[in-house]
Amino acid sequence: MINQNEVLELMKKLVSIPSPYFEEDEIMSFVKDWFESNKMNAYFHEYHEKKVTGFKGKNIILELDGGEPGPTICINGHLDTVKLCSGWTKEPYAGHVEGDRLYGVGVLDMKSGCVATMLALKYFTETHPTFKGKILSTYVSVEEGPYGLGTNALIEDGFLDKVDFSIVTEPSAGFTASPFPVVCLGARGGYGLDIELFGKSAHAALPEKGKNAALDAAKVICELENINYIVDEHLGRGDACVVAVESDGGACSVPDYARVKLFWHIVVGEDEGTIIKEIEKAVSRANIVCDYKISFREAPSEGSRGFMPYTVSKDEPMVKKFIKSIVNVCQKEPIIEYFKSIGDFNYLGSRVNAPVVIFGPEGENFHSNDECATISSTIKTAEVIYDFLEQTLTD
Repeated sequence: MINQNEVLELMKKLVSIPSPYFEEDEIMSFVKDWFESNKMNAYFHEYHEKKVTGFKGKNIILELDGGEPGPTICINGHLDTVKLCSGWTKEPYAGHVEGDRLYGVGVLDMKSGCVATMLALKYFTETHPTFKGKILSTYVSVEEGPYGLGTNALIEDGFLDKVDFSIVTEPSAGFTASPFPVVCLGARGGYGLDIELFGKSAHAALPEKGKNAALDAAKVICELENINYIVDEHLGRGDACVVAVESDGGACSVPDYARVKLFWHIVVGEDEGTIIKEIEKAVSRANIVCDYKISFREAPSEGSRGFMPYTVSKDEPMVKKFIKSIVNVCQKEPIIEYFKSIGDFNYLGSRVNAPVVIFGPEGENFHSNDECATISSTIKTAEVIYDFLEQTLTD
Protein backbone atom coordinates (compact mmCIF):
# COMPACT_ATOMS: atom_id res chain seq x y z
CA MET A 1 0.00 0.00 0.00
CA ILE A 2 2.72 2.49 0.99
CA ASN A 3 4.67 3.54 -2.09
CA GLN A 4 8.40 2.68 -1.82
CA ASN A 5 9.45 5.63 -3.98
CA GLU A 6 7.60 8.02 -1.68
CA VAL A 7 9.32 6.49 1.33
CA LEU A 8 12.77 6.77 -0.27
CA GLU A 9 12.20 10.34 -1.42
CA LEU A 10 11.03 11.49 2.01
CA MET A 11 13.76 9.61 3.89
CA LYS A 12 16.42 11.20 1.67
CA LYS A 13 14.92 14.65 2.08
CA LEU A 14 14.80 14.51 5.87
CA VAL A 15 18.34 13.12 6.03
CA SER A 16 19.59 15.90 3.75
CA ILE A 17 18.54 18.55 6.28
CA PRO A 18 21.04 18.72 9.17
CA SER A 19 19.04 18.98 12.40
CA PRO A 20 21.23 18.53 15.48
CA TYR A 21 19.38 19.41 18.66
CA PHE A 22 18.94 23.15 19.20
CA GLU A 23 19.20 23.59 15.38
CA GLU A 24 15.88 22.27 14.06
CA ASP A 25 14.27 25.29 12.39
CA GLU A 26 14.91 24.18 8.79
CA ILE A 27 13.57 20.66 9.19
CA MET A 28 10.57 21.91 11.18
CA SER A 29 9.67 24.26 8.33
CA PHE A 30 10.07 21.51 5.74
CA VAL A 31 7.85 19.05 7.62
CA LYS A 32 5.14 21.65 8.28
CA ASP A 33 5.16 22.62 4.59
CA TRP A 34 5.01 18.94 3.59
CA PHE A 35 1.85 18.42 5.63
CA GLU A 36 0.26 21.54 4.19
CA SER A 37 1.12 20.47 0.62
CA ASN A 38 -0.69 17.21 1.40
CA LYS A 39 -3.80 19.05 2.62
CA MET A 40 -3.18 18.61 6.35
CA ASN A 41 -3.07 21.75 8.46
CA ALA A 42 -0.09 21.40 10.77
CA TYR A 43 1.04 24.29 12.94
CA PHE A 44 3.98 25.31 15.10
CA HIS A 45 3.89 25.09 18.86
CA GLU A 46 6.54 27.48 20.16
CA TYR A 47 8.07 27.31 23.63
CA HIS A 48 10.74 29.12 25.61
CA GLU A 49 12.71 27.26 28.28
CA LYS A 50 13.85 30.14 30.45
CA LYS A 51 15.29 28.52 33.57
CA VAL A 52 18.26 26.39 32.42
CA THR A 53 19.00 26.57 28.69
CA GLY A 54 17.27 29.77 27.58
CA PHE A 55 16.30 27.90 24.40
CA LYS A 56 13.42 29.07 22.22
CA GLY A 57 12.18 26.04 20.34
CA LYS A 58 9.28 24.79 18.31
CA ASN A 59 7.36 21.60 17.69
CA ILE A 60 4.96 20.69 14.91
CA ILE A 61 1.43 19.68 15.86
CA LEU A 62 -1.03 18.05 13.47
CA GLU A 63 -4.55 17.74 14.85
CA LEU A 64 -6.99 15.62 12.86
CA ASP A 65 -10.59 15.53 14.06
CA GLY A 66 -12.61 12.69 12.59
CA GLY A 67 -15.92 14.39 13.31
CA GLU A 68 -17.34 11.51 15.35
CA PRO A 69 -16.87 10.53 19.02
CA GLY A 70 -13.90 8.25 19.68
CA PRO A 71 -10.46 7.97 21.23
CA THR A 72 -7.58 10.42 20.86
CA ILE A 73 -4.47 8.76 19.46
CA CYS A 74 -1.13 10.52 19.94
CA ILE A 75 1.73 9.81 17.52
CA ASN A 76 5.06 11.20 18.69
CA GLY A 77 8.46 11.52 17.04
CA HIS A 78 11.50 13.79 17.17
CA LEU A 79 13.10 15.54 14.20
CA ASP A 80 16.39 16.43 15.89
CA THR A 81 19.51 14.27 15.81
CA VAL A 82 22.73 13.97 17.76
CA LYS A 83 25.69 16.03 16.58
CA LEU A 84 27.68 14.72 13.60
CA CYS A 85 30.42 12.38 14.81
CA SER A 86 33.66 11.30 13.13
CA GLY A 87 34.33 8.05 11.29
CA TRP A 88 31.70 8.20 8.56
CA THR A 89 32.52 6.23 5.40
CA LYS A 90 29.30 7.39 3.67
CA GLU A 91 28.29 10.98 2.96
CA PRO A 92 26.22 11.62 6.12
CA TYR A 93 23.59 13.85 4.49
CA ALA A 94 23.28 12.25 1.03
CA GLY A 95 20.83 9.47 1.84
CA HIS A 96 23.12 6.84 0.30
CA VAL A 97 21.28 3.59 -0.50
CA GLU A 98 22.84 0.12 -0.47
CA GLY A 99 20.31 -2.64 -1.00
CA ASP A 100 17.62 -2.26 1.65
CA ARG A 101 19.64 0.23 3.73
CA LEU A 102 19.59 4.00 3.64
CA TYR A 103 22.47 5.77 5.40
CA GLY A 104 22.47 9.16 7.07
CA VAL A 105 22.72 11.08 10.32
CA GLY A 106 19.58 10.41 12.35
CA VAL A 107 17.97 8.15 9.78
CA LEU A 108 17.46 5.40 12.34
CA ASP A 109 17.08 7.69 15.36
CA MET A 110 14.55 8.65 14.24
CA LYS A 111 13.85 10.22 10.86
CA SER A 112 12.73 6.89 9.37
CA GLY A 113 10.10 6.61 12.11
CA CYS A 114 8.89 10.13 11.35
CA VAL A 115 8.71 9.30 7.63
CA ALA A 116 6.57 6.27 8.48
CA THR A 117 4.04 8.31 10.46
CA MET A 118 3.94 11.15 7.94
CA LEU A 119 3.08 8.80 5.09
CA ALA A 120 0.66 6.73 7.19
CA LEU A 121 -1.24 9.93 8.02
CA LYS A 122 -1.21 11.05 4.38
CA TYR A 123 -2.77 7.77 3.24
CA PHE A 124 -5.21 7.65 6.15
CA THR A 125 -6.59 11.15 5.56
CA GLU A 126 -6.93 10.45 1.83
CA THR A 127 -8.92 7.25 2.40
CA HIS A 128 -10.83 8.28 5.54
CA PRO A 129 -12.01 11.91 5.43
CA THR A 130 -14.20 11.14 8.45
CA PHE A 131 -13.50 8.76 11.31
CA LYS A 132 -14.14 8.21 15.00
CA GLY A 133 -12.05 10.25 17.41
CA LYS A 134 -8.95 12.39 16.94
CA ILE A 135 -5.33 12.00 15.91
CA LEU A 136 -2.73 14.23 17.56
CA SER A 137 0.58 13.83 15.74
CA THR A 138 3.57 15.68 17.20
CA TYR A 139 7.05 16.18 15.73
CA VAL A 140 9.27 17.58 18.44
CA SER A 141 12.62 19.26 18.97
CA VAL A 142 15.49 18.65 21.41
CA GLU A 143 14.73 15.03 22.24
CA GLU A 144 18.41 14.21 21.86
CA GLY A 145 19.44 17.25 23.87
CA PRO A 146 18.84 17.90 27.55
CA TYR A 147 15.51 17.36 29.27
CA GLY A 148 13.37 16.31 26.26
CA LEU A 149 12.38 19.95 25.93
CA GLY A 150 9.92 19.60 23.05
CA THR A 151 7.71 16.88 24.50
CA ASN A 152 8.07 18.36 27.99
CA ALA A 153 6.63 21.64 26.66
CA LEU A 154 3.72 19.83 24.99
CA ILE A 155 2.84 18.17 28.28
CA GLU A 156 3.22 21.29 30.39
CA ASP A 157 1.21 23.38 27.93
CA GLY A 158 -1.67 20.89 28.13
CA PHE A 159 -1.68 19.57 24.57
CA LEU A 160 -1.62 15.91 25.66
CA ASP A 161 -4.17 16.09 28.47
CA LYS A 162 -6.88 14.09 26.65
CA VAL A 163 -4.75 11.45 24.96
CA ASP A 164 -6.01 7.85 25.23
CA PHE A 165 -3.08 6.02 23.62
CA SER A 166 0.37 7.00 22.33
CA ILE A 167 2.64 5.53 19.67
CA VAL A 168 6.32 6.54 19.55
CA THR A 169 8.07 5.40 16.38
CA GLU A 170 11.56 5.24 17.85
CA PRO A 171 13.46 2.35 16.22
CA SER A 172 12.41 -0.43 18.59
CA ALA A 173 14.01 -3.11 16.39
CA GLY A 174 17.16 -1.05 15.83
CA PHE A 175 17.65 -0.21 19.50
CA THR A 176 17.05 -3.73 20.82
CA ALA A 177 19.03 -5.43 18.01
CA SER A 178 16.13 -7.85 17.57
CA PRO A 179 14.63 -8.72 14.17
CA PHE A 180 11.72 -6.57 13.02
CA PRO A 181 8.92 -6.36 14.13
CA VAL A 182 9.61 -5.43 17.75
CA VAL A 183 7.23 -3.56 20.05
CA CYS A 184 8.48 -2.14 23.34
CA LEU A 185 6.01 -2.02 26.22
CA GLY A 186 8.05 0.10 28.58
CA ALA A 187 11.43 1.63 29.29
CA ARG A 188 13.93 2.19 32.06
CA GLY A 189 14.15 5.74 33.39
CA GLY A 190 17.07 7.78 34.58
CA TYR A 191 18.56 10.81 36.32
CA GLY A 192 21.64 12.93 35.84
CA LEU A 193 23.44 13.85 39.07
CA ASP A 194 26.76 14.79 40.68
CA ILE A 195 28.64 13.65 43.76
CA GLU A 196 30.92 16.46 44.96
CA LEU A 197 33.73 15.77 47.44
CA PHE A 198 35.30 18.49 49.58
CA GLY A 199 38.74 17.81 51.08
CA LYS A 200 41.75 19.76 52.32
CA SER A 201 44.72 20.88 50.27
CA ALA A 202 48.30 20.07 51.27
CA HIS A 203 51.69 19.69 49.62
CA ALA A 204 51.92 16.56 47.51
CA ALA A 205 55.08 15.62 49.39
CA LEU A 206 53.02 15.40 52.57
CA PRO A 207 49.66 13.99 51.40
CA GLU A 208 48.80 12.80 54.92
CA LYS A 209 48.45 16.48 55.90
CA GLY A 210 45.53 16.90 53.51
CA LYS A 211 42.26 15.21 52.57
CA ASN A 212 42.52 14.00 48.99
CA ALA A 213 39.19 14.56 47.23
CA ALA A 214 40.37 12.73 44.08
CA LEU A 215 41.35 9.65 46.10
CA ASP A 216 38.02 9.62 47.90
CA ALA A 217 36.20 10.05 44.61
CA ALA A 218 37.99 6.96 43.30
CA LYS A 219 36.99 4.98 46.37
CA VAL A 220 33.33 5.97 45.96
CA ILE A 221 33.42 5.12 42.25
CA CYS A 222 34.73 1.65 43.08
CA GLU A 223 31.92 1.11 45.57
CA LEU A 224 29.34 2.10 42.94
CA GLU A 225 30.19 -1.26 41.37
CA ASN A 226 28.52 -2.89 44.39
CA ILE A 227 25.08 -1.28 44.24
CA ASN A 228 22.16 -3.48 45.29
CA TYR A 229 19.77 -2.74 42.43
CA ILE A 230 16.07 -3.55 42.32
CA VAL A 231 15.36 -6.11 39.60
CA ASP A 232 12.19 -5.53 37.58
CA GLU A 233 10.43 -8.43 35.85
CA HIS A 234 10.44 -6.61 32.51
CA LEU A 235 12.98 -3.79 32.70
CA GLY A 236 15.76 -5.76 34.37
CA ARG A 237 18.01 -3.74 36.67
CA GLY A 238 19.34 -0.20 36.69
CA ASP A 239 22.86 1.05 36.09
CA ALA A 240 24.92 3.80 37.69
CA CYS A 241 27.30 4.98 35.00
CA VAL A 242 30.17 7.37 35.73
CA VAL A 243 30.21 9.76 32.76
CA ALA A 244 32.82 12.27 33.99
CA VAL A 245 35.32 12.84 36.79
CA GLU A 246 36.80 16.22 37.65
CA SER A 247 39.67 16.99 40.05
CA ASP A 248 42.94 18.90 39.87
CA GLY A 249 45.56 19.44 42.53
CA GLY A 250 47.68 21.64 40.32
CA ALA A 251 51.40 20.96 39.93
CA CYS A 252 52.13 19.54 43.36
CA SER A 253 49.15 19.71 45.71
CA VAL A 254 46.60 17.40 47.22
CA PRO A 255 43.31 18.18 45.41
CA ASP A 256 40.70 19.57 47.78
CA TYR A 257 37.76 19.14 45.38
CA ALA A 258 36.45 16.39 43.12
CA ARG A 259 33.24 15.89 41.18
CA VAL A 260 31.86 12.60 39.94
CA LYS A 261 29.19 13.02 37.27
CA LEU A 262 26.70 10.15 36.88
CA PHE A 263 23.83 9.07 34.75
CA TRP A 264 21.79 6.59 36.72
CA HIS A 265 19.27 4.39 34.91
CA ILE A 266 16.44 3.15 37.11
CA VAL A 267 13.55 0.68 36.98
CA VAL A 268 10.06 0.79 38.45
CA GLY A 269 10.35 1.17 42.24
CA GLU A 270 13.45 3.39 42.08
CA ASP A 271 13.59 7.18 42.20
CA GLU A 272 15.71 10.03 43.57
CA GLY A 273 15.29 8.72 47.09
CA THR A 274 16.55 5.22 46.32
CA ILE A 275 19.50 6.67 44.40
CA ILE A 276 20.51 8.84 47.37
CA LYS A 277 20.29 5.86 49.73
CA GLU A 278 22.52 3.72 47.50
CA ILE A 279 25.10 6.51 47.18
CA GLU A 280 25.13 6.98 50.94
CA LYS A 281 25.73 3.24 51.36
CA ALA A 282 28.56 3.37 48.81
CA VAL A 283 30.15 6.33 50.63
CA SER A 284 29.92 4.48 53.93
CA ARG A 285 31.59 1.39 52.47
CA ALA A 286 34.32 3.57 50.94
CA ASN A 287 35.39 4.98 54.35
CA ILE A 288 36.17 8.41 52.90
CA VAL A 289 37.52 11.33 54.91
CA CYS A 290 36.09 14.13 52.76
CA ASP A 291 32.72 15.76 53.10
CA TYR A 292 30.37 15.14 50.18
CA LYS A 293 27.24 16.47 48.54
CA ILE A 294 24.76 14.80 46.15
CA SER A 295 23.10 17.11 43.61
CA PHE A 296 20.62 16.19 40.90
CA ARG A 297 21.00 18.27 37.77
CA GLU A 298 19.01 21.47 37.58
CA ALA A 299 15.88 21.00 35.50
CA PRO A 300 13.44 23.34 33.74
CA SER A 301 10.52 22.10 35.84
CA GLU A 302 9.50 19.53 38.41
CA GLY A 303 8.20 17.15 35.74
CA SER A 304 11.49 17.20 33.83
CA ARG A 305 13.80 16.51 36.79
CA GLY A 306 14.17 12.93 35.62
CA PHE A 307 12.85 10.34 33.22
CA MET A 308 10.63 7.94 35.13
CA PRO A 309 10.48 4.26 34.15
CA TYR A 310 7.22 2.69 33.05
CA THR A 311 5.68 -0.52 31.74
CA VAL A 312 2.45 -1.22 29.88
CA SER A 313 0.46 -4.44 30.04
CA LYS A 314 0.10 -6.34 26.79
CA ASP A 315 -3.50 -6.96 27.89
CA GLU A 316 -4.41 -3.27 27.61
CA PRO A 317 -7.15 -3.07 24.95
CA MET A 318 -5.28 -0.53 22.78
CA VAL A 319 -2.03 -2.48 23.10
CA LYS A 320 -3.80 -5.66 21.98
CA LYS A 321 -5.21 -3.79 18.96
CA PHE A 322 -1.78 -2.45 18.09
CA ILE A 323 -0.19 -5.90 18.27
CA LYS A 324 -3.01 -7.23 16.09
CA SER A 325 -2.15 -4.60 13.47
CA ILE A 326 1.50 -5.70 13.54
CA VAL A 327 0.39 -9.27 12.91
CA ASN A 328 -1.98 -8.14 10.13
CA VAL A 329 0.79 -6.33 8.28
CA CYS A 330 3.86 -8.46 9.07
CA GLN A 331 2.12 -11.83 9.18
CA LYS A 332 3.86 -12.77 12.42
CA GLU A 333 3.79 -11.96 16.11
CA PRO A 334 6.11 -9.15 17.18
CA ILE A 335 8.90 -9.64 19.67
CA ILE A 336 7.98 -7.99 22.98
CA GLU A 337 10.88 -5.95 24.37
CA TYR A 338 11.59 -3.08 26.78
CA PHE A 339 13.83 -0.07 26.15
CA LYS A 340 17.01 0.03 28.19
CA SER A 341 17.45 3.79 27.88
CA ILE A 342 15.44 6.98 28.10
CA GLY A 343 13.46 9.12 25.67
CA ASP A 344 10.30 11.11 25.24
CA PHE A 345 8.36 7.87 25.70
CA ASN A 346 9.25 8.10 29.42
CA TYR A 347 7.42 11.41 29.70
CA LEU A 348 4.43 10.01 27.83
CA GLY A 349 4.46 6.77 29.81
CA SER A 350 4.74 8.36 33.25
CA ARG A 351 3.20 11.82 32.94
CA VAL A 352 0.31 11.29 30.51
CA ASN A 353 -2.42 9.03 31.85
CA ALA A 354 -2.50 6.67 28.86
CA PRO A 355 -0.63 3.57 27.57
CA VAL A 356 2.42 4.06 25.32
CA VAL A 357 4.00 1.66 22.84
CA ILE A 358 7.32 2.09 21.05
CA PHE A 359 7.41 0.67 17.53
CA GLY A 360 9.71 1.56 14.68
CA PRO A 361 12.21 0.45 12.02
CA GLU A 362 15.30 -1.68 12.19
CA GLY A 363 18.84 -0.60 11.35
CA GLU A 364 22.26 -0.06 12.90
CA ASN A 365 24.69 2.46 14.38
CA PHE A 366 22.34 4.91 16.10
CA HIS A 367 24.36 7.75 17.67
CA SER A 368 27.37 6.55 15.66
CA ASN A 369 29.02 6.74 12.25
CA ASP A 370 27.38 5.08 9.23
CA GLU A 371 23.95 5.10 10.85
CA CYS A 372 21.38 3.33 8.68
CA ALA A 373 17.75 2.21 8.62
CA THR A 374 16.13 -0.38 6.40
CA ILE A 375 13.66 0.82 3.81
CA SER A 376 11.47 -2.28 4.09
CA SER A 377 10.95 -1.90 7.85
CA THR A 378 10.16 1.80 7.42
CA ILE A 379 7.44 0.86 4.93
CA LYS A 380 6.09 -1.81 7.27
CA THR A 381 6.09 0.65 10.19
CA ALA A 382 3.96 3.03 8.12
CA GLU A 383 1.58 0.24 7.15
CA VAL A 384 1.20 -0.88 10.78
CA ILE A 385 0.36 2.68 11.87
CA TYR A 386 -2.16 2.97 9.03
CA ASP A 387 -3.75 -0.39 9.88
CA PHE A 388 -4.01 0.49 13.57
CA LEU A 389 -5.66 3.83 12.83
CA GLU A 390 -8.07 2.17 10.44
CA GLN A 391 -8.97 -0.69 12.80
CA THR A 392 -9.28 1.62 15.83
CA LEU A 393 -10.95 4.70 14.37
CA THR A 394 -13.13 3.35 11.56
CA ASP A 395 -14.66 0.15 13.01
